[in-house]
Amino acid sequence: MKTCCSLLLLGLLTVFTSCKTSHLSKIRVHALPVEAELITVGNAEMLAGPSVLMDTGKMVWCGSVVRMEDSMYYMFYSTWACGKDSLGFYDSWVLESEIAVARSRYPDKGFTPLKTILRGKRYAGDSLAWDAQMVHNPHIQKFNEKYYLYYVGSADPGPQAPGSTGALLSKRDRVQQFQQIGVLEFSSVSELLDGKFIRPAHPLLSPSTRVKATAIIAPSPAGTLAGTDNIVVVNPSIVYRPSDKKYLLYFKGNWYDPTWRGVHGVAIGDSPVGPFKVLPDIIFDIRMDDGKIASAEDPFVWYSTKEGRFFAVLKDFTGKITKGDASLALLESDDGINWHRSFYAEFLKKELVLQNGRVVKLHHLERPFLLLDKQGMPLVFYGAATIHSPAAYKQTGTFNIQLRLARVQ
Repeated sequence: MKTCCSLLLLGLLTVFTSCKTSHLSKIRVHALPVEAELITVGNAEMLAGPSVLMDTGKMVWCGSVVRMEDSMYYMFYSTWACGKDSLGFYDSWVLESEIAVARSRYPDKGFTPLKTILRGKRYAGDSLAWDAQMVHNPHIQKFNEKYYLYYVGSADPGPQAPGSTGALLSKRDRVQQFQQIGVLEFSSVSELLDGKFIRPAHPLLSPSTRVKATAIIAPSPAGTLAGTDNIVVVNPSIVYRPSDKKYLLYFKGNWYDPTWRGVHGVAIGDSPVGPFKVLPDIIFDIRMDDGKIASAEDPFVWYSTKEGRFFAVLKDFTGKITKGDASLALLESDDGINWHRSFYAEFLKKELVLQNGRVVKLHHLERPFLLLDKQGMPLVFYGAATIHSPAAYKQTGTFNIQLRLARVQ
């Protein structure tokens, strides 16, 4: 009898698993060969060519693209000066990042830098603004014939009192702990380029808790449970949910238990400019064998009318989401809140194929952004990349890569 019951339960579990798997979308893409070649700038091996946005005198990171009313494609990206006297990649992005824009007549190549559109407000004499020190993580979207540029800004709260929990923090770490999300709203590319937009005096989304055992500025009271928006809110990505006409703003916060790991949350609003209310749910809650959340960041979230559901591409640090190598993972959701692995969980590997057939392995491939067709299917991928760790670079080595995508049937 026990054997029969076990077989029956096994059969039911198999049927349930099969139904659950068959319900998943089977989106699968591969990147076409890229128009680029290997070069060396200083001590940095990198790529250059039509499908690469790079600058020999600056770092280039992120990359978010929209087609505007003049039928041209505009890429918003993070950038900052580099060179032999710079602080290095991991310090300088926190202290010096700006947001610039590049333009092309093509979605997947030919982007030419135009100008810096946003810098820390300290350059305008305002050292107390929430985004006084730096701006980073641009994410562009168009809703209702208007453009919305979401970004992360931060300021230096200044040296902390001797004996306080933040007294020994460096300026870099103080600024890193005060990252918040803001948004610019504008109606046309001419408004943007002419600076005819209102810069927000206050952030759109701020952390609600500051929980960390040590080395924290202005900690929450003892016993406070960390929210998903803990200490910082970064990596913004926003999508419109047609079922209830809400806007879902995704972000990453920092948890320490005891060491760092990112955790994602979502805030919901009736408008692209909020106000937004953070839900208590952990988003992209994919668990490892030990029960901990798999480490990920940089989500790009979209809704596909063809598939009738939401998708997210995000950086899988360890391969625990895709159950393979570290890469870019694909998740999906019916409501934008509850997420699971897609049928093909690996979206893209951390490598590029050049037109001559050479395969280039990447150290970084992150900050994913997609250009979609009218049905919400991926056409072009944009990502921040390096071939080797930028920790060793003083002069560039970073670039944005543009990849035309083909659907695997």
